[in-house]
Amino acid sequence: MRAGLNLLSGRGLVLGGLLALIGAEAVAQEAERQGAVLEEVTVTARKVRENLQDTPVAITAMSGDALEQRQVFQTDKLTQVVPNLQFGTNAPLAGNNASSQVFIRGVGQTDPTSTVDPGVGLYIDDVYIGSAVGARMDLRDINNVQVLRGPQGTLFGRNTIGGAILMSTADPGEKFGGAVRGGFGSDKLFDGFLALNAPSSDTLKARFTAGRRKQDGYVTRTDGTDLGDTNTYTLTSKFIWKPTEKLEARWLADYSHADEHGSPLVFASINTAATFPRVASAAAGCPGFNGNFRTLPAIPNIPDDRCANNFQNRGPFHNNGTTPLTSQLEGWGSSLNVGYNFTDFTALKFITAYRRLSWLGNRDADNTPLTILNTFYNVKGWQSSQELQLTYQRKPVTSVVGVYYFQQKSHDIVTVELHPPPGIDRDSDNNDVDNSSWALFTQWTYNFNEKLGVTAGGRYTEDRKGSFPDQFLYSAPTVKQVPMRWYRDKFSSFTPSASISYRWVEQAMTYVSYSEGFKGGGWNSHFNSVLTPAQQAALQEFKPEKAKTVEVGFKLDLARRTLRLNGALFESKYDDMQITYRGPAPNGVAPFLTNAGKATIKGAEVELTWAPTKDWNFEASLAHLRSSIDRLDISPLAVIPPNLRVGNALPFAPRWQGHLGVAYTAHALSLRITPRVDASLQSQTFFDATNTPEIAQLGGYTVLNASVAIAPDAGPWRLTAGVNNATDKIYRIAGNSSLSTGSGYAEVAYARPREYFAMINYDF
Repeated sequence: MRAGLNLLSGRGLVLGGLLALIGAEAVAQEAERQGAVLEEVTVTARKVRENLQDTPVAITAMSGDALEQRQVFQTDKLTQVVPNLQFGTNAPLAGNNASSQVFIRGVGQTDPTSTVDPGVGLYIDDVYIGSAVGARMDLRDINNVQVLRGPQGTLFGRNTIGGAILMSTADPGEKFGGAVRGGFGSDKLFDGFLALNAPSSDTLKARFTAGRRKQDGYVTRTDGTDLGDTNTYTLTSKFIWKPTEKLEARWLADYSHADEHGSPLVFASINTAATFPRVASAAAGCPGFNGNFRTLPAIPNIPDDRCANNFQNRGPFHNNGTTPLTSQLEGWGSSLNVGYNFTDFTALKFITAYRRLSWLGNRDADNTPLTILNTFYNVKGWQSSQELQLTYQRKPVTSVVGVYYFQQKSHDIVTVELHPPPGIDRDSDNNDVDNSSWALFTQWTYNFNEKLGVTAGGRYTEDRKGSFPDQFLYSAPTVKQVPMRWYRDKFSSFTPSASISYRWVEQAMTYVSYSEGFKGGGWNSHFNSVLTPAQQAALQEFKPEKAKTVEVGFKLDLARRTLRLNGALFESKYDDMQITYRGPAPNGVAPFLTNAGKATIKGAEVELTWAPTKDWNFEASLAHLRSSIDRLDISPLAVIPPNLRVGNALPFAPRWQGHLGVAYTAHALSLRITPRVDASLQSQTFFDATNTPEIAQLGGYTVLNASVAIAPDAGPWRLTAGVNNATDKIYRIAGNSSLSTGSGYAEVAYARPREYFAMINYDF
């Protein structure tokens, strides 16, 4: 570990030194003269409000205005501006546009279904969102977003093993008024938003919002259906009641709805030489087919829709499937956040929340006219949580003590169609989920003086996971693949953290930290054949995973506070990592989760913000990541895909990732005219632990976005027009492979091609 950090340290120092040269004294003096000093950024990464530059955690923090300037209106677009973050959408297993695959520093989860926990925690107004479906959302009425990188197991708990994303919505205004936004663009884009502030007294204020987004899809099927479309609306309300200076209560409610055609998945490849009946039978009618499943030669690659071969590939934006698809989601939630300040230094906060979610995801997994593999998800569930925090913040001590409880239940109905007509087999992978978790946590910071601070904390978490499977073949519904009953287990973990920070001068702070993260185990709920007792004992349950990270970081305000440079070097040991794979029986074509052993992740990241004058603004980031599977510890009863091996890179862990944004404001005729260009780059990226090349983004790519905003020097409106993916770059954003199974398919999703937009904002 020390050698790896030393290597990264040398590179980081060179990079930091080169960037620091930008802040030459002459430029700094001119910037200071023009008043171009960077503002202080307040974060809540340690459950208290503090300056970003004083916090010994790797954080990217952006205001709602900053997100809008970068045209980041959906959570997945955060990938383009946050180092070492991969916010993948359209998770193939779910077949739902709102599903997500979120990774930070190579740690996350590719399976978005109910029985599997995400590896990055998503919080909205202090409430944890327990489902990976629904995490892909529009960023409307956002006050700020904070991305915390590295395990956050002490203060945020389970399922933050990779990190946490904290989103806060805008508070009600002091006066009656609001804002309206309307946008139009390519593929019949319409984006409308209305926010209304309605204070009723000095102590009670309210804010209501409504948002609507609609856009045609960019993948076309042979029947004319467009996939990857957007058709959503959201409603929110926020009430803040503050009867005294000591007491404040916040009540929030939200509703969201989506009704879309399906994920923009397309055919990538198929194993035409597979010897299993499910692929062989797909070739009926093809030249060379002899009806013998076990001795079938490779299916010829000819342009015949009766044949399951690579001629089914219609390119990145055309799909040859015929199964009716849908992507629907309906969710609502409410939370109450009550805070009471006993003194100027001591505060108590209680947060209680409840959410319901139902979603459908129909998927033609083989993306051909043949019924090789189709999946139909119908999931309904709810979650509730309660958290009590006691904070103390008075020099030289800051402390947090809390207790947390979480409960989640869902009912999943999954139908799987296998084989081509006339002999379609239908498999049912139904499952009830009953999960609960409680935790005790504390963290203490002691500042010996203005320079040296020490932080230490820990969290005890106890998860209880329950699964009630009802899995069978429709042709034999009484024959269960695993016995029908409740399967329950308990998983617990203690996750400590500690850091030492030192402020060398007023403008420079460095830190060293150690942190651990924990993600609970659970029960596999997808099998396509009857398991023997030995197979069930070995394969049905998967264990928790854990990450331990050492980090060295720095936070600098240079050139008279016109240049901010933050960076970190880190190394993580990732144990019992949970990976998704498929293989022949016993699990068959179904996605299967198992603990794969150990991995090492080393990396570095640096972020820069520079305002040389009040009219120029530069943002840049660069991230480097090296991940490798060190050891495989998999049950001998599992049939392992041949490409799952030691040395593989982790999924969604590109070696390089970077961003550069440049904006300039010109002044003419009492108007501010601000052109802006954002470029984001990413190197080769694998989407599964087997590093399957057929579904990977094998080459690096750069995405270029450009816009220009026009607004009066003092006025209520702003007009923005621009283009995203200006160079029309074609690149993959997700993939899914079953090439080693009897279905033998692989599918991928590409990013939306070049699109234009225009938007007007009006404040009233």
